[in-house]
Amino acid sequence: MNTKRKAEVICIGQALVDCIIRGRSTYTETVDFAEEITLNTGGDALNEACVLENLGHHAKLICGIGYDLAGELVFQKAQKHGVDTSEIVRLNTLKTPIANLTVDKEGSRVSCNSPATMLDGYLPQLKDLEGVKVVSLASLFRAPLDQKDTILTLVRTAKEAGAVVCADTKIPTFRKLALSDLSEVLPLIDYIFPNEKEAEYMTGKKDYLEMATELRRMGLRNVILKTGKHGCTVCSETTQFTLPAKAVKAIDSTGAGDNFVAGFISGLLLGESLQDCCNHGITCAAACVQRMGAI
Repeated sequence: MNTKRKAEVICIGQALVDCIIRGRSTYTETVDFAEEITLNTGGDALNEACVLENLGHHAKLICGIGYDLAGELVFQKAQKHGVDTSEIVRLNTLKTPIANLTVDKEGSRVSCNSPATMLDGYLPQLKDLEGVKVVSLASLFRAPLDQKDTILTLVRTAKEAGAVVCADTKIPTFRKLALSDLSEVLPLIDYIFPNEKEAEYMTGKKDYLEMATELRRMGLRNVILKTGKHGCTVCSETTQFTLPAKAVKAIDSTGAGDNFVAGFISGLLLGESLQDCCNHGITCAAACVQRMGAI
């Protein structure tokens, strides 16, 4: 456990294991072939925390995992990257989530999740915020960030401590929660990072700028829409712009959005402009998609 330095960033949310199947094809009625099958750690909060450490910032991970093999892999991965693991909660009653991801030859993926992702019995808390500049709700709308009172408390606690609040989003699965349920704290979220599918789900819009504008209308201050190979579209309090993605060969898009958010937060910590923060995110996402796994 790395406790020598105070964390600049707290990442709250999912930490799990991904089983990634790339290039799957049918061989017989009972057997499929794949170009590659790998086991990797994943989950938005773990990915963000590890990437931020790789970028030279000290991050604390707040998540819930079990005392099972998957939980041990998550815990060891965080420690290997120097992440502060002092507030990871391990419970005998939890099964650490394992996601199955099927990736096609272009790098796009489809995921399969089980009820273990609900993390029943675990609720995250913010305790020590001394020196913390950014609190990232790394998987908003997925456990443990899929219960209204929990989210409201976390956002208010972070803002009272003077931290910047970021929120990366997911489409709800086993528990349903909408942005409208969080209306009273949406103006307290400084930056939100939905991808195009999540933004369409939340707004009903299909045009990128219309999605971002609608999210701003809901009360969010700065909307950074992650649009995959198209880069990002930004609608902030003072400006609107679009930045292209880097032209790279994509192998696996798993974790690209988390890497984008980590790169963006790195820019925030360095005091850079909104556009430069987005460029940091695009660079990190491009590095991620060129290999298997999320980090």
